[in-house]
Amino acid sequence: MNLPPKVTDRAFSRLAEIRAHDQGKALRIAVDGGGCSGFQYDIALDEPRGDDLVLEGQGEKVVIDAVSLPFLENAVIDFSEELIGARFVIENPNASSSCGCGTSFSI
Repeated sequence: MNLPPKVTDRAFSRLAEIRAHDQGKALRIAVDGGGCSGFQYDIALDEPRGDDLVLEGQGEKVVIDAVSLPFLENAVIDFSEELIGARFVIENPNASSSCGCGTSFSI
């Protein structure tokens, strides 16, 4: 069954910290062609648009455009803090492979 992406509480909490300095914007997750594996994630703060899927939690919003949505069905958007750095990560069951950095994938 195809379900919309899920955003973890940890990701919403980190977004709240980031947005404390940049009010009025949402976290946009998009899929673009390119990257070393064929597709790449584009993650940025942006204004919500009319055709976006809006995922809300803890007073925060994550938005995904209609073109990117099929690539992100059943995915989990999380936030990871490791020794090498902190970043939003996407656990995508639709990806058949991904690059080492985790921002590029193929289907």
